[in-house]
Amino acid sequence: MIAKGGKNIYGFKVGVIMLETHFPRLPGDIGNALTWDFPVLYKTVKGTSAQKIIVNDPEPFLQKFIDTALELQNNGVRLVTTSCGFLSLFQDRVASALRVPFVSSALILVPLIQKMIGPSRKVGIITANSKALSEGHFESVGAFGKNVVKVGIEDTEFGKALLYDKWEIDVELAKREMIEKAKILSSDPSIGAIVLECTNMPPFSRDIKSATCLPVFDIVSLINFVYFAADSDILINLR
Repeated sequence: MIAKGGKNIYGFKVGVIMLETHFPRLPGDIGNALTWDFPVLYKTVKGTSAQKIIVNDPEPFLQKFIDTALELQNNGVRLVTTSCGFLSLFQDRVASALRVPFVSSALILVPLIQKMIGPSRKVGIITANSKALSEGHFESVGAFGKNVVKVGIEDTEFGKALLYDKWEIDVELAKREMIEKAKILSSDPSIGAIVLECTNMPPFSRDIKSATCLPVFDIVSLINFVYFAADSDILINLR
């Protein structure tokens, strides 16, 4: 066997483009390496923040995100994703620059889930900021016009910690707040499933499932799904 070089580091399967943040990232969060069963390579886009991407105009950072995605691809990852669901706005433009799959946001799941639950039922969205999550974010991933109902956590302590980059999170309080928001959705009998837009919410997915008895989809379950499809080492082992 001949080992071939050309890169500085090896073995990473998934590349994650990170915003420059400092709030705690719990196991289950996309930014915590313990979340994953495979090696993950992280790259931070300097100068970004939740405020700049969610509330302000993210367009000035587009080229930085493309450059970072290309750097991750050149380091050998099989899949590139991001740490903010609001980056769905960049889905097509970043994906067009890469040879490997790019997953900008859990919102990509909305059209698929809509097909699974039927046109008469709705997809519930829990988002970091319901006021800032626009039709453009849905349109960019093919989810425009779908039956969605959104609730935001911008008025919660958990949401404020993310948006204002606080260095502490009360985990039990955050769990209660997430369950309360999820119950708003589940109180509507037309809701057939819940999607967690924010990449910091998956640590509470199981709690939300238990509290609502609804299917809950998030960026972590999506990345695991795409990773299994994209990783050639897995395909080789299955033959």
